[in-house]
Amino acid sequence: MKFGKKYTDVAKLVDRATLYDPKDALELVVKTKTSTKMDETVECHVRLGVDSRHADQQVRGAVVLPNGTGRSVRVAVFAKGDEEKAAKEAGAEIVGAEDLVAQIQGGFMDFDVCIAAPNMMGLVGRLGKVLGPRGLMPSPKAGTVTPDVARAVTEAKAGKIEYRLDKTNIIHCPIGKVSFGSEKLQENFDTLLEAIIKAKPSAAKGTYIRSCVLACTFGPGVKINAARLGTAA
Repeated sequence: MKFGKKYTDVAKLVDRATLYDPKDALELVVKTKTSTKMDETVECHVRLGVDSRHADQQVRGAVVLPNGTGRSVRVAVFAKGDEEKAAKEAGAEIVGAEDLVAQIQGGFMDFDVCIAAPNMMGLVGRLGKVLGPRGLMPSPKAGTVTPDVARAVTEAKAGKIEYRLDKTNIIHCPIGKVSFGSEKLQENFDTLLEAIIKAKPSAAKGTYIRSCVLACTFGPGVKINAARLGTAA
């Protein structure tokens, strides 16, 4: 693959053979942004020593990043009555029930997070094939199926992110923007890693965190020394 001059220049800052301490890695990531027109997102990619094909080795959850994600979040909520009113007051952009199901079935997908009151899941279940592949299906594990929809909306707006394994046993998550600076990114990174460590399945054997890479949207990957994360075993 041919890279542009900016990428080639910043890539020289990163030693691909080195496993960096998280602090040093984040400082490098901030330095390796290539875009002057956008505030690049910093992403964390964590490979775990589990097998996502087994139900007892799934790793999934949600966590509120202390400094948010740096992006505005549009929230859709399935609710009626008092929950509908509470969701709107909390700032949800789209709130509905049967009408919202019909909208989504018709192709409407202008939202980033989907939340549902428990009594709405009979309706929401019809949308599994639409929302599931996009990672938008409400789930109790992610805190997006809850009787307290107002709190869920507030947390989503404040920077709550969901983490989950993909088919290759890797978790991919944004931890903020380059403009946050390394200190705020470090706080977000530590919060995410703590949540992933706490979510370790009892069936997981051997090394839990196999590798961790940080990168901004258009920058090179910076490898983390997993042993420095307190998760070598």
